[in-house]
Amino acid sequence: MKFARFVWKTLVAIKDGLVLLFMLLFFWGLYAVLTMRPSAGTVRDGALYLPIDGPVVEEKAEIDPLSLITSRGQVPHEFATRDLVRAISDAATDSRIKAVVIDLDKFGGARQVAIEDIGAALDKVRAAKKPVLVYATLYGDGSALLAAHASEAWVDPMGGVSLSGPGGTQLYYKGLIDKLKVNAHVFRVGTYKSAVEPYMRNDASPAAKEELNAVYGALWQNWQDDYRKARPKADLETPVKQPVQWVEASGGNAAQAALKSGLVDRIGDRVAFGERVAKIAGHEPGSGLGEFRSTSLDTYLANNPPSRAGKAIAVVTVAGEIVDGDAGPGTAGGDRIAQLIDDANASGDYSALVVRVDSPGGSVMASEKIRAAIARMRNKGVPVVVSMGSLAASGGYWVTTAAKTVFAEPSTITGSIGVFGVVPTFENALPQIGVHADGVRTTPLSGQPDIFGGLNPQTEAIIQGQIDEIYSRFIGLVAKARHKTAGEVDKIGQGRVWDGGTARQIGLVDRFGNMHDALAFAAQAAGVRDGKWHAVYLGSGENTVQSLLEQMMGSTGSDETAASDLVSLSARRQVQLGARLRHDLGFLMSGAGAQAYCLECAAIGPAPRGGGDDAGDRGWLAMLLAKLAS
Repeated sequence: MKFARFVWKTLVAIKDGLVLLFMLLFFWGLYAVLTMRPSAGTVRDGALYLPIDGPVVEEKAEIDPLSLITSRGQVPHEFATRDLVRAISDAATDSRIKAVVIDLDKFGGARQVAIEDIGAALDKVRAAKKPVLVYATLYGDGSALLAAHASEAWVDPMGGVSLSGPGGTQLYYKGLIDKLKVNAHVFRVGTYKSAVEPYMRNDASPAAKEELNAVYGALWQNWQDDYRKARPKADLETPVKQPVQWVEASGGNAAQAALKSGLVDRIGDRVAFGERVAKIAGHEPGSGLGEFRSTSLDTYLANNPPSRAGKAIAVVTVAGEIVDGDAGPGTAGGDRIAQLIDDANASGDYSALVVRVDSPGGSVMASEKIRAAIARMRNKGVPVVVSMGSLAASGGYWVTTAAKTVFAEPSTITGSIGVFGVVPTFENALPQIGVHADGVRTTPLSGQPDIFGGLNPQTEAIIQGQIDEIYSRFIGLVAKARHKTAGEVDKIGQGRVWDGGTARQIGLVDRFGNMHDALAFAAQAAGVRDGKWHAVYLGSGENTVQSLLEQMMGSTGSDETAASDLVSLSARRQVQLGARLRHDLGFLMSGAGAQAYCLECAAIGPAPRGGGDDAGDRGWLAMLLAKLAS
């Protein structure tokens, strides 16, 4: 028996040792994979091939490994605008690149300024006498504007072009909230602060419609101007104003209608398109029909790193909703961004700071932390310049008030200088399920704010007073930054949204220009000569884990041309409806503090990001409300 026990213990020890050994080998191998630098690959003579199978954003969000598992790898593949612009611009002068080829069949959408910046880069390629070829089955507004800058825009025989312009419906939840007997206590300042209207109305107010008509009208005019400049011979009037007659004139064939109007140049399927590219860029040896020699975006960027010569100009990106904490990239966590700025300030390594803003705003506290950090850097004598992208509204405008000079573009959406807060209470809803609230109080504020028993008049007055005070502070910051009186700012404030052109006229921004213009201006303000500087994007260092996750995940087009026809487009927008419901109702139930947020601005462009950071996932009650709403 002793010998048997000895043998058993020996076998168990060997088993445990082997398990430990294999675990060590596994984690060593995992560490080696995650820490090794991926090979840059080789840029081949041929095409720069850009299948944009996801949304184009200002700053890519970090991929949550858990979301990859729960979504079976179907996480939207995001593209940073600056990556696309840099790659396309470099391709213009790269002798290895014979053509730029863009596949928009699963395009995930982009805001208008991003589309215009990419279009300008494509114009550089064409000016260098290189072809730009674009393919899609169904073109929407954004992809059609990109295709306008192509030398050859192809459409599938089963596809077409659908131009709708900005605008559409917004969801309103007052009826649902009343049905559930929830009291949504809304505290706001600003006649035009319509971010809270979905929780207090069943339709848009006249003031909200007034501002949106003005902003959407300006954006649509800018879109048409850009399109006509790129394709002066194309007929926009008929497809926009008489879409039914336009398609009927071609026997119901939308692809033929697009060709006759000059919106596209050729009709053909993907194989025919690939064969056309292959004639220019060369056939892929040993491949089938429609394959051509090409280099991917990641490979091309890795082989063409940005210059590091000259003085360093720091760039901090405020992209997505501004929230408290360390969230991001892709979401503007106030603590994270403030720390990036303070670290850059303490290092003394940077000659200037450019703040790139593409945000509808959000938390007042987080916005103030970012603004204060910017102010600390400016107070140290470092020139600070703001570059507005597509969106710099509410909290996104709050952070700009610490800068000396603000750049925007005509299609930028900005302003929305206003503040609000929402506190839901359930004193009427709980009795419906047999739950009642009662207790004793020693002061008028005991137990307040009371989401179960309701808010008393004293609490409501205090909260509204705080919102008023925050608005006064907002007005004061803007007045000081823009050299106006508080009264003058209040007239253009009140939560109203402005397009970039009007914002410049009323003094909310200083100059028109893109990101490069803002960087050049900042360098000049720092006394750095032309071409003797380079940009350093704070917090965007190489992350091998993220690179590997991007390679692992599949792609899901999430907006306009991910659909093959108008029927499938409607189906995809039904999915987006669910995302919007979760986002809006989650916002109501999130427990967020005072907000400088522009809800109608956030609705312009790609759909809200999914995943655990989405506002729609912030509470069980939000999910219940969304379920009831469906």
